[in-house]
Amino acid sequence: MSKASYFQRGETLDYTNSGSEVIEAGEVIVVGKRIGIAATLIKPGQIGTVDVVGVFHMPKATGAITMGAPVYWSAASGNITTTDTGNVLAGFAAAAAGSDDTEVLVKINA
Repeated sequence: MSKASYFQRGETLDYTNSGSEVIEAGEVIVVGKRIGIAATLIKPGQIGTVDVVGVFHMPKATGAITMGAPVYWSAASGNITTTDTGNVLAGFAAAAAGSDDTEVLVKINA
């Protein structure tokens, strides 16, 4: 029988910046089919910490979002949207956001 052994809580993960630009703290990073939020500045070729759980203020596209609605990260526009096509699942809205709001609270990777 196969066994698993505990490694870590998994709230943060090590992430290697394989790009040529610095990743600033707070920047959204696409990690496979999910997102992470850079917890620290990560220089090119360096390893840094990425948050993969939590609730974050995130920029949003126009339109209202109801609490609990699944939301997606649009890398093209750099914001949260309710449109899944071509975007990465970010999590769900942790609070309602009005049409004119520029941010939404997102429980990431849930």
